[in-house]
Amino acid sequence: MRCLEATFPTPAENLACDEALVDWCEKGKADEILRFWEAGRYFVVLGHGGKVAAEIDLAACRSLGVPVLRRLSGGGTVLQGPGCLSYSLILDIEERTVLNGVSATNSFVMERLQSALAPLIDGRIEIRGSTDLVLTMRKFSGNSQYRRRRCLLFHGTFLLDFAIPLMDRLLHIPAKQPAYREHRSHGNFLTNLNLPSYRVKEALKESWGATEEFTNIPYETIARLARERYSRDEWNFKF
Repeated sequence: MRCLEATFPTPAENLACDEALVDWCEKGKADEILRFWEAGRYFVVLGHGGKVAAEIDLAACRSLGVPVLRRLSGGGTVLQGPGCLSYSLILDIEERTVLNGVSATNSFVMERLQSALAPLIDGRIEIRGSTDLVLTMRKFSGNSQYRRRRCLLFHGTFLLDFAIPLMDRLLHIPAKQPAYREHRSHGNFLTNLNLPSYRVKEALKESWGATEEFTNIPYETIARLARERYSRDEWNFKF
C-alpha cells in the first residue's frame, strides 16, 4: 500500500481527489492507497443520497459562508474543517476476498481502525452503528464506502480538535440515526480525541503497511471532476 498526504486548495478538489484515485486504481494503474488530508476551511458534505433541506440549515451555512457539497459515498452529512483529519483508503476487492460485501468490508476496516488507534487513547474505543468509532459513548469518527467492480473507497474523519458547537448551528439532528445516539445534539453526541494529527496518521500508516509514497497524483482528473461535478449545484443540490 502507498501513502498520499495531499490537501488541495478547495473543498471540491479534495472530494474530487478521492474519486480520481478510485478511477486510477480501477484501471489497474496503482497499488492500494491510504490518503490523508486536513481541510483549512469549513464546508458541509452531504452523503450521496442526502437531502439538503432535511439535513442542513442552508440559511446558516450561507450566512457564515460555509459551502455545501456532496460526496460520492453514502452515509450522513458531516462538517469538515480545521481540527478534523480526513483519511481515504482505496482497497483492492479482487485481492482481498474479505471485501466481497458491504457489511464484511465495514467490519474489516473498522476493526483495523479500532486496533490502530487503541494504543493512542486512554479509554476503550468501540465500534457502534455500522461505521462509527466512539469513546465513552461519544462519536469521534464517522466512515462510509463507495464500491466499483475491482476496488472500493472507504473514507472517513477523525475529530481531533474540532469546533463541535458549530455543527449544532449548521447541521440538523439526523432523522435516521443509530440507537446509541439517543437523539442527542451534535454537541452532546460528539467528542474530540485531542491528539496531534501526525500520531493518528503514523498509527494508520503502520497498521495498513503504507510504507511507500504515492506520487502519480492524477491532477488532470481531479481538476476535471472538481469542475464538472463537485463545483456544480446540479450535483451538490440534486436532492
